[in-house]
Amino acid sequence: MDRQYTLFTGQWADLPFEEVAKLASEWGYDGLEIACSGDHLDPWRWDEPGYVEGKLAVLEKYKLKVWAISNHLKGQAVCDDPIDFRHQSIVGSKVWGDGDPEGVRQRAASEMKLTAHLARALGVKTVVGFTGSSIWQYVAMFPPVPQSVIDAGYQDFADRWNPILDVFDECGVRFAHEVHPSEIAYDYWTTVRTLEAIGHRPAFGLNWDPSHFMWQGIDPVSFIWDFKDRIYHVDCKDTKLRLTGRNTVMGSHLAWGDPRRGWDFVSAGRGDVPWESSFRALTAIGYEGPISIEWEDAGMDRLQGAPEALAALKKFNFAPSKLSFDAAFSNQD
Repeated sequence: MDRQYTLFTGQWADLPFEEVAKLASEWGYDGLEIACSGDHLDPWRWDEPGYVEGKLAVLEKYKLKVWAISNHLKGQAVCDDPIDFRHQSIVGSKVWGDGDPEGVRQRAASEMKLTAHLARALGVKTVVGFTGSSIWQYVAMFPPVPQSVIDAGYQDFADRWNPILDVFDECGVRFAHEVHPSEIAYDYWTTVRTLEAIGHRPAFGLNWDPSHFMWQGIDPVSFIWDFKDRIYHVDCKDTKLRLTGRNTVMGSHLAWGDPRRGWDFVSAGRGDVPWESSFRALTAIGYEGPISIEWEDAGMDRLQGAPEALAALKKFNFAPSKLSFDAAFSNQD
């Protein structure tokens, strides 16, 4: 099967865009999932003469393609409550402004709309990202939280994202939400509720990243099948579980890479994600989009992890059989 493998540039935004493109090309990647971060992409410059052309020229120079771009960090701020010091460190000065929470949310929403325009200008059909959530803070449901508060959180999401998705529709671009703790959709049932909240409009789909399912106990393969009409993009990151009886899936406020943690993100192929079953499921639902590799491993140098992960996942780049294995049985004399 002729799958396209891309490198997600979010964890490489400290490096110049061209340097990342050069590395990815040398490692054998087919393209990049370009993040709106660092000097990689700036949605506010989408209509600046020569800006998009310059990015495409870099890709062409290194024989790379782009099928999706991402704007996780600004999407996070669209719905989040509270907006605080954590957001100031990720959204940039243009979105942060004076730090007034509602102003940050509005400017983040404006950037997401511009991201749709940027995607169209690049010839890209999919934007990957986060949504944020005004109710994630209540995940433990204690002190007690009335159902009305949860309902209001999904309505807040719909009110803030429907105008953004209107622009996506105008641009002919889809948004692929990464199901992830701290977002409005972070597991199976919250994904169901999120899709219901926006009336299942086609502009809103999902970015399948199994690493976030593993530590929550969600079956990533069943998720593919159950949401087969909404898998708009695939990010590949791995998770290693090491629950010892002393730690938990909550992380224990321990830093990434601390051996006392109950789980950690690791380079694809080094964790517990059932990659072969997952790729077979993606083939079964007819997913033909890129396979984007996301490096996040606190215990492994990224210059080793990125090419190794590509090799690990390319093992599953096989086409489905064109005939039934038992077909020959009916041809016996």
